[in-house]
Amino acid sequence: MLDAFRRLFQRRKTAVDVSTAPLTPDQLEAITGTIGPRTDPPQLIAACGQSVGKQRDLNEDSLLAITATLAGNTNFLPFGLYIVADGMGGHQFGEVASNAAIRTVAGSVLRKFHPYLFHLNSEVPDESLQEIMQIAVAEAQRIIQREAPGSGTTMTAALVLGQQVTIAHVGDSRAYLLHSDGRAEAITRDHSLVKRLEELGHLTPAEAEKYPHRNVLYRALGQGDILEPDIFTLPFPRNGFLMLCSDGLWGVIPEPEIVRIVQESATLQRACQALVSAANAAGGPDNISVILVQLLT
Repeated sequence: MLDAFRRLFQRRKTAVDVSTAPLTPDQLEAITGTIGPRTDPPQLIAACGQSVGKQRDLNEDSLLAITATLAGNTNFLPFGLYIVADGMGGHQFGEVASNAAIRTVAGSVLRKFHPYLFHLNSEVPDESLQEIMQIAVAEAQRIIQREAPGSGTTMTAALVLGQQVTIAHVGDSRAYLLHSDGRAEAITRDHSLVKRLEELGHLTPAEAEKYPHRNVLYRALGQGDILEPDIFTLPFPRNGFLMLCSDGLWGVIPEPEIVRIVQESATLQRACQALVSAANAAGGPDNISVILVQLLT
């Protein structure tokens, strides 16, 4: 079993050029749950919330949340796939693009894992997790350009396997790690003009918040001939949460307030609904989508 997981997380020499690093034996043991006795298997729980907002007539956001746990006498496998996509406002068929993105990426990823998850004596996929996500994003790019030419969408996807998270990201939807000490850590980088100007030192963070063209993207799914998504793997936050959201949430609610709402909510579902309500109470200028994920160990 360890060899199978090693293949998933190590880089393979294929036409897809993605950067990964082999996991150490300790990391592999943590993923497969072979350290220490466990009364209950680690499990993923997830919830989501969405709203059209207060100032839009059409919802161009799409989201998907799939959670599964395979547990037996000798092993367990928490498995989750979570995606948020925000169709580009002002483009025809923005809602078509975001829906095509989540369906295509989910279909591509699940086809890779379906035999392993639901059939006996099946091997894990030959490709690494990052390669699987790279292939899925490339397929979504082709589908959107064919089905909704001229449109585009952001997309932030998280594939959770064991205690590792693999992110695929394009645009300015975001993935956060919400830590138990109250920190909100944005782990994705916005592919927006204002963020690029801030990175180059032309804008301060305060100026970036008031920049008049904050929604202009230089990279989006369905746009351009060559797409370079950000793809990386990191550990699931211990005693924390993974959050995916569109800019209708993070662009309206300050990060400390997001953390406070999540920590004070009785359940993940209530936290999601409270976040959506807070964004609407702040004016709801855009569609709002959020997914919260917790790994119980």
